[in-house]
Amino acid sequence: MADTPPNDATARIDRALERIEAAAAARAFASERLARRHAVLRGRIEEAVAALDNLIAREERQD
Repeated sequence: MADTPPNDATARIDRALERIEAAAAARAFASERLARRHAVLRGRIEEAVAALDNLIAREERQD
């Protein structure tokens, strides 16, 4: 029995593990969310650059 921690210590360890798991899940969610936002922003920037390229090309043809 000397190798087994008391019940209150086991309960504290369980709660700490729960907090660690919750923090890891929140971090993974935040990371995924950031990656999605980055992809959307990248797409918008690519569209804006393409529109600017088209506008510049049209202006050059008119000159």
